[in-house]
Amino acid sequence: MPSSAPRRDTRGIVDPAELLSRVRFRRHTPAPELRPYLEHYWLIDWELPEPYATHVVPHPSVNVVFQRYGALGAPAAAADGTAEVSGIGLDLFTQKLAETGRVCGVQFRPGGFRPFAPAWPVSAWTGRRVPLTEVFPDTGPDLPSAVLSPDTDHARVAALDAFLLAHGPTPDPAADEAMRLVDLVRTDRMIRKVSRLASAAGLSARSLQRLFATHVGVGPKWVILRYRLHEALERAEAAGEAGAVDWAALAAELGYSDQAHLVRDFTATIGVPPTAYARGVSAP
Repeated sequence: MPSSAPRRDTRGIVDPAELLSRVRFRRHTPAPELRPYLEHYWLIDWELPEPYATHVVPHPSVNVVFQRYGALGAPAAAADGTAEVSGIGLDLFTQKLAETGRVCGVQFRPGGFRPFAPAWPVSAWTGRRVPLTEVFPDTGPDLPSAVLSPDTDHARVAALDAFLLAHGPTPDPAADEAMRLVDLVRTDRMIRKVSRLASAAGLSARSLQRLFATHVGVGPKWVILRYRLHEALERAEAAGEAGAVDWAALAAELGYSDQAHLVRDFTATIGVPPTAYARGVSAP
């Protein structure tokens, strides 16, 4: 059973201090019945005189996102809200924030989305952002307003709870196993190869691949590599405050064959090498 409190880390957010200085970002805990399947709810509000682009290295999680954008000084009611299912992002996610906006999101645990939408494998949504009604066709047109309009976080969380409880979850032992295995990858640094994870699961590599495609949305190797990259990103951010990182030692700790492989993965995803990123987040 996951913790009842939302996690507090900023893993995956590129330059989190800069983002948090510009927006109001909060996480909230869902209803008890939903906690086995969800990481948390995340809420963001902003008023920005100048546009700002935020960047995130996505987790292996599906999100349901309600969003509303408007002009500075305009009544909030004048802005239309939208809702979408955001499948696992394979690349760096960039979102331009401008003027005013509000987002209410649901981050599912890896493997936790399919009990709410069992008609499709989770891989059907990977790399895609689709209207909520494509996945939940009985969703009414007033739902985005019901989630986005309340002034209090408590009321927005209650609206998210009500939406999800009306759509499941459907019991699924395979989803439970997928969630357990992803948690193992996230917490056990000895899981560096698919073969080791398959052995821990008591599955063949092929069966493990099928389980992840259906219930997580990406393969186990991708999950292992993504959590490695999150760790490297966090270490690079800490280096901006505490000094240099021994990148060769970190590469070995994370299971890379050498430092060059870590630098290549980091640079391909973030756009700059880890040393340059560390210098950037430490700059005043």
